[in-house]
Amino acid sequence: MPMHSVQQGDCLSSIAAQHGFLWKTLWDHPSNAELKQLRKDPGVLYPGDVVNVPDKDVKEESRPTDARHKFKKTEEPTRIKIRLLLDDKPRVGLKYELQVSGQKITGSTDGAGVLEENIPPGAREGVLVVTEGTSNYIYQLAFGSLDPIDTDDGVRQRLASLGFDVDEGLPGAVQSFQTKEGLQATGTIDDALRTRLKAKFGQ
Repeated sequence: MPMHSVQQGDCLSSIAAQHGFLWKTLWDHPSNAELKQLRKDPGVLYPGDVVNVPDKDVKEESRPTDARHKFKKTEEPTRIKIRLLLDDKPRVGLKYELQVSGQKITGSTDGAGVLEENIPPGAREGVLVVTEGTSNYIYQLAFGSLDPIDTDDGVRQRLASLGFDVDEGLPGAVQSFQTKEGLQATGTIDDALRTRLKAKFGQ
């Protein structure tokens, strides 16, 4: 059984598409039970994780030989969810344009400041342009780059995305988050911090 070693930027959807599978086929395969238990979220893997790729089943279709036939490959898009906040308040009803893999997807954020869209499973980056009044805000997106929350890098990435200054050191950002959320401000990463951070960030 082939094995795929996860690289930065990989997620289960991109790995599955690369090998010709749907992501749930890999995620639910018995050979990946340990990975599923460890990571719990198929969209958040860590470089060095190993995804086992099962052999493909051969499917035969009977067709007459004196005609042309079309076979459509089953593809499953990746769904992304982004929440836009300002001072912890949702940015509601903002028009946006999401640019991914040469596509332009438009819409508006919902009552929770959220946008959800389908993107190609192999997409690694994109651009989000948000319009508020006469101003445009441009965000560079990196898909598949979020590390698991049980790693220091995963905590750092989530804090940075929530607007905390991680450049001066992770303990200071952790302490600021703990203070703001009413947790014991130890500056130490613990289960209580991870639980609250996951709730605030969304994953």
